Amino acid sequence: MIRKLFHRVFRRGGPLPLGTPGKPGLIPLARHGIHRDSVSPGARRTCEALQKAGYTAYVVGGAVRDLIAGIVPKDYDIATNATPEQVRNLFRRSRIIGRRFQIVHVMQGSETLEVSTFRAAHDADTIKDEHGRVLRDNVFGSMAEDAARRDFTVNALYYDPTTQIVHDYHHGVADLQQKTLRMIGDPAVRYREDPVRMLRAVRLSAKLGLTLDPAVRAPIREMADLMENVPVARVFDEMLKLLFSGHAVECVKRLRDDGLHHGLLPLLDVILEQPLGEKFVLLALTSTDARVKAGKSLSSGYLFATLLWHEVLANWEIRKARRELPTPALYEAMDEVLDQQGEKLAITRRIAGDIKEIWALQPRFEKRAGKSPHRLLEQPRFRAAYDFLALRAESGEIDQELATWWHDFQMADLAGREAMLLPDSGPKKRRRRRVKKPADGLVHAGDALSATESTVSDED
Repeated sequence: MIRKLFHRVFRRGGPLPLGTPGKPGLIPLARHGIHRDSVSPGARRTCEALQKAGYTAYVVGGAVRDLIAGIVPKDYDIATNATPEQVRNLFRRSRIIGRRFQIVHVMQGSETLEVSTFRAAHDADTIKDEHGRVLRDNVFGSMAEDAARRDFTVNALYYDPTTQIVHDYHHGVADLQQKTLRMIGDPAVRYREDPVRMLRAVRLSAKLGLTLDPAVRAPIREMADLMENVPVARVFDEMLKLLFSGHAVECVKRLRDDGLHHGLLPLLDVILEQPLGEKFVLLALTSTDARVKAGKSLSSGYLFATLLWHEVLANWEIRKARRELPTPALYEAMDEVLDQQGEKLAITRRIAGDIKEIWALQPRFEKRAGKSPHRLLEQPRFRAAYDFLALRAESGEIDQELATWWHDFQMADLAGREAMLLPDSGPKKRRRRRVKKPADGLVHAGDALSATESTVSDED
């Protein structure tokens, strides 16, 4: 029995060295697998410059977590014992930002590194609102305090590019390997300090394939109302991260399972309860996940246009039933839906403009005669609007024939496009030239004949 225990402890890949209270476990390169060359040059240069100036500096948080999990980080954060002013004085291309907690943006070539000073633990002097949310937090502390302040154990990891050692205060590397997402401290208290952590728990568990620790998951449903107290701009930013994580479908499912969809996308329940709406949204999210994994560009406007489209459709149908003109009714429906959503999500004017352009172009795809198709191709948002049309067809909302026609039309040359145009079924207006009356007010025979010939010529 004892021999098996020793074998389990000391074999390669066994339990990782754990830190004692206030001291981190030191995880070597052979155990965590992060070689300095896999860290961005800008992050390495920033850490090296701070260390040469006599400060400690580490790549911290999500970048370390992702590198251990085999995921390429989108950005890098640096933690240091240098104050924001000291960091600012050390790097020419840098600026101090933030109110609640000041950080420094350091520009290294095309990279922007976020450098933060170690934060102190909360105490009786920490300013909070009536719900327990921290409002101001500009107190500096030690590295151990900074680690204890982070939300999840997998985010409390500090990597030194010089020594290639990971400093692990809360067994985050072990939790990553055991596929468990655990909170540092009491989850209920931590959610009150920052309710957005509930969204992060869903996003990280879906992204990394982790199971929420029971203590992390249990309070979420009953504390979901705390999201009402979060500024809409922060909710919107976190929702973008969630929807563009590459695991949006899984995230949405987990949002519903944990009761977090209420108040985030208030219309999500309505959308997903409609057979066509649910299929449409899931197809859109699946497409977004595929684009993320393929490294393709993403559009916030396009994604939110898909999430809210069926609510616009329902609103539009109500207005048309009241005998409102179709085009004005569509614009009224669009404005109403975006106004309702704006109460919960800080959709910027630019994104709202993109959304409305995509929606407004949809009826124009029905016109396949005359010059209308050519003019539609020239629209700046044509490609996004066409992709939206194709999604509508795939979900069964419209006939696939329409999307196929537009695919072939845009691929054809000019002669081919002309041949594809449908006959104009609208009423033709009879054009006649006006006959100028002579000064005596009489129409002479020659003038009458000329008028007749011009009429025939126009009709031919």
